[in-house]
Amino acid sequence: MVGSIEKCGAEDILSDISVLKDVVVGEQFSPVVLANEYMNGGREIVLGRNIHTTSLAVTEPDANDEFTGDKEAYMASNLAGYRKTLLERTKYHIGYPANLDFDYGALAQLQQFSINNVGDPFIESNYGVHSRQFEVGVLDWFARLWEIKKKEYWGYITNGGTEANLHGILVGREVFPDGILYASRDSHYSIFKAARMYRMECVKVDTLVSGEIDCADFKVKLLANKDKPAIINVNIGTTIKGAVDDPEVVIKALEETGFTHDRFYIHCDGALFGLMMPFVNCAPKVSFKKPIGSVSVSGHKWIGCPMPCGIQITRLEHINALSRNVEYLASRDATIMGSRNGHAPIFLWYTLNKKGYKGFKKEVQICLRNAHYLKDRLHAAGISAMLNEHSNTVVFERPLDENFVRKWQLACQGNIAHVVVMPNVTIEKLDDFFDELVVKRSSWYQGGKANPPCIAKEIGSENCFCTSHDGGVLGIESRLCTLRG
Repeated sequence: MVGSIEKCGAEDILSDISVLKDVVVGEQFSPVVLANEYMNGGREIVLGRNIHTTSLAVTEPDANDEFTGDKEAYMASNLAGYRKTLLERTKYHIGYPANLDFDYGALAQLQQFSINNVGDPFIESNYGVHSRQFEVGVLDWFARLWEIKKKEYWGYITNGGTEANLHGILVGREVFPDGILYASRDSHYSIFKAARMYRMECVKVDTLVSGEIDCADFKVKLLANKDKPAIINVNIGTTIKGAVDDPEVVIKALEETGFTHDRFYIHCDGALFGLMMPFVNCAPKVSFKKPIGSVSVSGHKWIGCPMPCGIQITRLEHINALSRNVEYLASRDATIMGSRNGHAPIFLWYTLNKKGYKGFKKEVQICLRNAHYLKDRLHAAGISAMLNEHSNTVVFERPLDENFVRKWQLACQGNIAHVVVMPNVTIEKLDDFFDELVVKRSSWYQGGKANPPCIAKEIGSENCFCTSHDGGVLGIESRLCTLRG
């Protein structure tokens, strides 16, 4: 290893995680961060000090509760209050990539069952209350989307996007036990978590202003480690900027540095964009016809499953190294978690049947257009903002008001924040957000007390409207790639 190579270690994790805050249910938000802390590139996260979550007590029933019903009334009151909070907070949910536009009333009839998809999705176990038929149906749908034959893939529905990434990286590690993990700086924090968990040697790769992997830096770091196989995380949509790494460009970089197809493994993290890119013309394409090893997406993001889940697909030829027969189950297992939510596959199956390819394509078109609408309004108001091509993630200068950030549940990192325009984020909601931002912003910077931050380093000088940059606005037609259909 050369001295200039930066490794991914535990000390990097906090700086990689978008700054998050727990929402206080039913309480006023407290301004815990001063304006200059934002201007200096972030805030310190101290466990025990940044936590503001309240506790809803669990109480023992009274001796006479069987007759008075006080406990039932207590629980009903708290649940009704919680539902009211959820309705209120959902109205201002625009900073994180969860699709809240769904209705699963038809599935309420299944709530009484404890559905557990333990073991291999493709092999029955002794546990009979499962939904494997739905799980495999969902996996087959994604296998067609990513162009791999039914007899050539293996996969399962995970308990979240992070587990899907953990499994993808684990498969790569099993294929190449001495391989080095390469991940761009803008990769999701779960990739670096995988490196720590599996004690893998990990190298961070620089990114372009857009957030895409810098293939020039990638080549330099590959050449410094030519004697070891490469395990690469490719971002099909980065967490903060929504940037897409083109798998073909990454593969070309590997080939040009002497890595043959039998010496690298590529995992594609498509948490949100993995289900959007197939419906956008000239967008990078994810396909198992290319020498990639695995692909994952989150089920609770674009699809809109009400519980966290993920879909992970890899090549069947890779999975034998992970598989173990489990007599207790009368099945085999190659998953990260043994027991898996058996309800999630049913919710996913329901939505895929209801919307299909045409429905998803229509939603992608609407969201990309709405994202450009927001970006153009921000630019017209002189607010620094960036929108990557093929993306529904609008990046802009970080608001100074903590209450405003929490109200709209914005994901922030350093001097930038973003809005993820999902199907439930309508033009009307974007207008409400924009109008409030403009009013608040005028008070933050009135009288020259402070100036908007320069975020040219984060979003490019053409998108920065600070006092040092004039900014530049390219027309929508020149920046928006033609959508299919």
